[in-house]
Amino acid sequence: MSTSLQFDFKSGADLSPRSILIWRIAQIVVWLMGAIILTCLLFFPTIGLLLFWNILIPIAPFLFVVAVGVWRNVCPLATTNLLPRHFALSQRKKLTIKQVGILNLIAVLALYIIVPLRHAIFNNNGFATGIMIIVMAAIGVSLGFIYEWKSAWCSGLCPVHPVEKLYGANVFISMPNANCDSCQNCVIPCPDSTPNMTPIIATKTIYHRISGWMVVAGLPGFIWGWFNVPDSTNSIHSIHDMLAVYINPIIGLGISIFTYWFLRKMVGEGYEKRLTSIFAAAGVSTYYYFRIPALIGFGKYNQDGLLINLNAVIPDWVPQTLTLVTTIFFFYWLVVRKPNQASWVIRPKFAEKLSA
Repeated sequence: MSTSLQFDFKSGADLSPRSILIWRIAQIVVWLMGAIILTCLLFFPTIGLLLFWNILIPIAPFLFVVAVGVWRNVCPLATTNLLPRHFALSQRKKLTIKQVGILNLIAVLALYIIVPLRHAIFNNNGFATGIMIIVMAAIGVSLGFIYEWKSAWCSGLCPVHPVEKLYGANVFISMPNANCDSCQNCVIPCPDSTPNMTPIIATKTIYHRISGWMVVAGLPGFIWGWFNVPDSTNSIHSIHDMLAVYINPIIGLGISIFTYWFLRKMVGEGYEKRLTSIFAAAGVSTYYYFRIPALIGFGKYNQDGLLINLNAVIPDWVPQTLTLVTTIFFFYWLVVRKPNQASWVIRPKFAEKLSA
């Protein structure tokens, strides 16, 4: 018999016991890795900050572009959030479409509030970063006790989710759903099971529309602005010091939104999907344009975001070439490459409705 690992990719099919075991092992391993990183952040902050901000976070955008379904299956916060559901402790309430829209909008606002604080607090304070993760885990698991499956946290309030939706519009392949054993229609549209999911697909409420525009139109400029702010090396002594980290990201956000609005008026609504793809590619390309050089010692602000200093080892053209290659790849993958109608994960079979 063949010993190759085989997953059940047929839509609506149950995963085989072997496949479930493989994914459960993967979830446990990644969860333990997350626990180790969290422990380091709290008690060995130098190591923790390196592992979290300079290894895990730089990998995430690329993974979201190519195979966000992998992350959706093994994310440690998602695993924690879903424990009440797996142990039959959840009340399994369903959110209304309006409630989901409100959570999505809060998630985008949280993203734009938290990320600039990296410069002021989190990039240089492992304990604060660890507390932030603990707070998010506590919120996620609390919502898991009340609401069905991933609806409230993973597909609602998680501040990473807007980025998943923007970058994960044309994944390589749909992964098995390692979390939901049946589809309860807890989120409409389901971000995991909707082919070529983007932030502008759901426009049912004003909250969906605002959050979609804010992340699609605003994120590229926000990223540019964020990378033009240095990390604070001193304590924050005033509100002015705190607000200073928001100025460039907000300016970039505003310029980016205006540019998107202007181009959308020029090309018409029929080309909105293509425009969204261009802005998604611009966002992730901008991220790596700044991030790759910083990781290897060629960053704009000295030691900010440094993983290993190769400044005296390799010539300047190496990071420039790497950023050019990543930009070409992302524009090909998200803009030029034909959408393959793949969703992040394969929708499990629909739950049977119980008769009254």
